[in-house]
Amino acid sequence: MSDENSQRITGRPAGYSKWVMIFCLGVLVFLGLFYYATQKIKYNWRWNRTPIYFAYEDDIDVTADIDGEVSSIRTEGSQVTITVKGVGEEESYTAPAKGLQVEEGEYISYGDTLASHKEWKPGLLVIGLWITLKISVMSTIFGVIIGIISGLMRISDNPALRWTSIVYVELIRGSPLMVQILIWYFVLGTLINDLLYAYGFGQIPAFWYGVASLACFAGAYVSEIVRAGIQSIHRGQTEAARSLGMSYAQSMRYIILPQALRRILPPLAGQFISLIKDSSLLGIIAIRELTKAAREAVTATLQPFEVYILLGLLYLVLTFTLSMYVQHLERRMATS
Repeated sequence: MSDENSQRITGRPAGYSKWVMIFCLGVLVFLGLFYYATQKIKYNWRWNRTPIYFAYEDDIDVTADIDGEVSSIRTEGSQVTITVKGVGEEESYTAPAKGLQVEEGEYISYGDTLASHKEWKPGLLVIGLWITLKISVMSTIFGVIIGIISGLMRISDNPALRWTSIVYVELIRGSPLMVQILIWYFVLGTLINDLLYAYGFGQIPAFWYGVASLACFAGAYVSEIVRAGIQSIHRGQTEAARSLGMSYAQSMRYIILPQALRRILPPLAGQFISLIKDSSLLGIIAIRELTKAAREAVTATLQPFEVYILLGLLYLVLTFTLSMYVQHLERRMATS
């Protein structure tokens, strides 16, 4: 079959299969060179130890809080209740029956182990991944809200609203994200927490200052994306909506924004993918996001290559998943 007939049947360009093979060959060459480089450096690869970064089985000891005698041991199914009676006090402890290490009538001291069992716990990378996901989702939600409000203010006829939006966007886009994080935590955070403490309220954790800094940073860029998307819709549609009796808010909600969303979705996706990667800077204010958790794992195990390769793959999974979801939304909106 000729290339023209194959192109007509499959809808693919001529030489498609050849270029697929060239791409696969290039990937194999890269992997081969990477493997060759790993064999030439003096490094002891220990991939067998990487599962503990995701989950590990920890030994949990149930210890006594008082000095006294084990007055009773009651077994209820797979659990056992140990009662320790001291001088004028009594404490009860619950633990798995198979891990029991004391007998009834035995005298124990403070800190002695009564029972022990094993329990699966999430590893450092899983903890960091969960915190990164929470921060990214919350920052995205708040960033979209801030960006839409700021974008609408930017195209408003009210000079106070328009100038406020311009100042906000230029300040945020004109300074590094790391500086903004430091200002949010060490300057604004200190002022806010001191004020809350003075009035008897609790302190706001660093987590929320990290979310605020990322949300404000993303909101400035979303603002420009929203403004450009709205202004790309022909002004005649707004005038037609107003001539039908719609208010400015109704025309924006029902006519302009649904059309603008189709155009701003790709740049919005790019901004949110960048936001996930930008969350790695929050380690400087002691938030154990994914990158900080990886640094802690490297410090504890001295395995930088394995940990940082896994770190890159985890970020790739997050960003690639978001990219695929956005492409799905684009196809769905294109057919609706």
